[in-house]
Amino acid sequence: MGQASTIKIKNYIMMKTKPSRRKFIRQLGGSSLLLAAGSYQSLAIDDTRTLEIPWSPKISQNDKIRIATIGMGIMGYEDTDTALKIPGVELVAVCDLYNGRLVRAKEKYGKQIYTTRDYREILRRNDIDAVIVATSDNWHSRISIDAMNSGKAVYCEKPMVHKISQGLPVIEACRKTGKPMQVGSQRVSSIVYAKAKELYKSGAIGQLNCIEASFDRQDALGAWQYTMPTDGSPQTVDWDRYVEGMNKMAWDPKKFFWWRNYRDFGTGVAGDLFVHLLSGIHLLTDSYGPDTIFASGQLCYWKDGRDVPDVMVGIMHYPEAKEHPEFQVMLRVNFVSGQGNVGITRFVGSEGVMEMIDNGFVLSNSIMAKAPGIGDWDSFHTYPEAMQKELMRQYEQKYSVEDRKRPVKEGVRYTAPQGFDEHLEHFRNFFGAVRGNETLVEGPEFGFRAAAPTLACNDSYFEKKIIYWDPVNMKLV
Repeated sequence: MGQASTIKIKNYIMMKTKPSRRKFIRQLGGSSLLLAAGSYQSLAIDDTRTLEIPWSPKISQNDKIRIATIGMGIMGYEDTDTALKIPGVELVAVCDLYNGRLVRAKEKYGKQIYTTRDYREILRRNDIDAVIVATSDNWHSRISIDAMNSGKAVYCEKPMVHKISQGLPVIEACRKTGKPMQVGSQRVSSIVYAKAKELYKSGAIGQLNCIEASFDRQDALGAWQYTMPTDGSPQTVDWDRYVEGMNKMAWDPKKFFWWRNYRDFGTGVAGDLFVHLLSGIHLLTDSYGPDTIFASGQLCYWKDGRDVPDVMVGIMHYPEAKEHPEFQVMLRVNFVSGQGNVGITRFVGSEGVMEMIDNGFVLSNSIMAKAPGIGDWDSFHTYPEAMQKELMRQYEQKYSVEDRKRPVKEGVRYTAPQGFDEHLEHFRNFFGAVRGNETLVEGPEFGFRAAAPTLACNDSYFEKKIIYWDPVNMKLV
């Protein structure tokens, strides 16, 4: 491993049976109180060791892989730039419905790059081995299926699909064609989560019972109010292709350039951000997903014409499975959060907590004493004095001094080495699979099991009901 330095984590604030509706509603009440009480606030850990997680890059060049990117928005460029860091990867073509992005692609990657507004032209080319699908969410499943049927490997941005009904057809296309498909939730390739999983499996926090995860923002760009081009119009944008298959609608630059804000094209905060949180949760727990999902939210601040909420809370019940015990998950996104841009995932067990933030995590423990305790906030003091003395005598006889002490463990802060890039690792794994050297870490089954519960959050919010999901067979109940 090359020279690495420790990244200091910044200070912050921070399946088998369907449960009854009554039981789940009781759980909702308790979860809501937990959220309201500031459960996301950071643990106060003053005395911790800091350990760097070992990491060695495994990038090697073999045969050349020629790629094309379909959708040259923010993630299209981010994904392309990252992919090109892998030795042997060459960009051949790009596709976008807006002319300005095609012009920019030639400026950035060279005049030799083939550009088109029709993704099918890319799929017909024999000199392209893999495609990056970074379009609006509503095009993910169609393009991914078409690409695999055309003999291309696929790296598809999350969420894998726009609607739950699209998930199984994508999985079937992957199985039928045998083409590798990676879903772009790069948290799955993080060595931070890999280390956290190792510790979790070793029993570091006792028995998992609750997970609290948030992804908050407090700025216009974070709320998807992206800079508009000066020339956006039906002449520079293939609007008809963009809305193909939908009811006829007039040109609207917001619906094209701010597409995440609209249900017809995006999946809102759930599909964009809940899916990252669930991807990490499923990786660490080896879970197939929840069986019960409920979401609440509101449009609080960013009232710019969007038809999705800017504040959402999702509550999910994960049934006991051979991979894990029963546990509860509480998710939150807030686009007008007074604590700023902060993302935290807390795995809470019976004996400790792992709190994930930035490029590391903190492991802390709180372990109950063997003895149950007596006195203090206890009914003990309400009994007659003679009875108190007898109860105390019995207690001291039953429990030793050591039994009455809480076991103490030193807190540990784990950090990734400087230079580690989970996005690059995700692409390295993808191209390793394309070359036949590696197994994908986030194939379509994993991607769909992370996406479906987040899409169910949208269904729950808009339809005002609890959603029941079969995580094993990947279908609504």
